[in-house]
Amino acid sequence: MSKIYNREYLKDRRQELRNNATPTEKLLWAELKNKQTGYKFRRQFSVGNYILDFYCAELKLCIEIDGPTHYGMKASEYDAVRQKFLESLGITVVRFTNHEVYESPYRVVERIRGWFPLLSGNMPPTIEEIREKLKAERIEPKQ
Repeated sequence: MSKIYNREYLKDRRQELRNNATPTEKLLWAELKNKQTGYKFRRQFSVGNYILDFYCAELKLCIEIDGPTHYGMKASEYDAVRQKFLESLGITVVRFTNHEVYESPYRVVERIRGWFPLLSGNMPPTIEEIREKLKAERIEPKQ
């Protein structure tokens, strides 16, 4: 099977993108780097022939920041094909606009954190599960 992650022929392009990050990428990277979220994110990581803005291998989570180049018809079609490919590998793609990152990078990070329980399998218990547990643990008062 051929290598699918960080293919050698994309190495220079990945490095170029890291060295010339957009302002919104820099803003979000400041919040994601060094496991500040509890998970390791990589920037400009390639999967297949595509370079992802940010990627967490442990969660199979791709974070994309969509700027003006993503708004045309051709770009939308390209993004759809790309997303379908990534999802076929079990990778979840979450998109934010430049505007969302500029306006509130902390809110964007909180929205990203919202995916962690679902993708890690550590979902909090439902209300019904909590009620059942409390009911099972309830100690009847002595008469």
